[in-house]
Amino acid sequence: MNSPERETLLRVAREAVVEGVRRGIPWLPDPQEYPASLRTPGASFVTLHVDGQLHGCVGSLEPARPLVLDVAHNAFAAAFHDPRFPSLEKAELEALEVHIALLGPLQALEVGSEAELVACLRPGVDGLLLEEGRYRGTFLPAVWQNLSDPEDFVRALKRKAGLAPDHWSGAVRVWRYEAESIP
Repeated sequence: MNSPERETLLRVAREAVVEGVRRGIPWLPDPQEYPASLRTPGASFVTLHVDGQLHGCVGSLEPARPLVLDVAHNAFAAAFHDPRFPSLEKAELEALEVHIALLGPLQALEVGSEAELVACLRPGVDGLLLEEGRYRGTFLPAVWQNLSDPEDFVRALKRKAGLAPDHWSGAVRVWRYEAESIP
């Protein structure tokens, strides 16, 4: 992603949030008004911080719509539909920071144990999706900044997914992905 495309995606995410505050409904841009690279299907996560504190993070793991629409949709959802946080308010817009992660393709990891998973992880590089039955969770590569030990990373992800930190079974499925961070 070149610098003008990155800046455009940040503007789209911010506009989706501002319009959400102003009108209370999602704002979705017309993909035809954007470069071809932003019209191709893409997967993104949008993370919002207010005064340096997390205030929402919502995303898509696989490409299903034009990237520019995915970013706008996820920005609105992070601001108003992340169940962990109250809806963003007008007074918070001035202190709002927007971060976007553009996800690469999911790569299945064939591992038979937590130890095998931990051994194949690339700290600081891999995002991780873990799933077992109805339990599912993901950590973006940026989470490595707070959980730098691979074992802690995996155990915290299991907890986030709703599993016990020491849980492992043959039904656990895992995928890794890389992400480009904006800014």
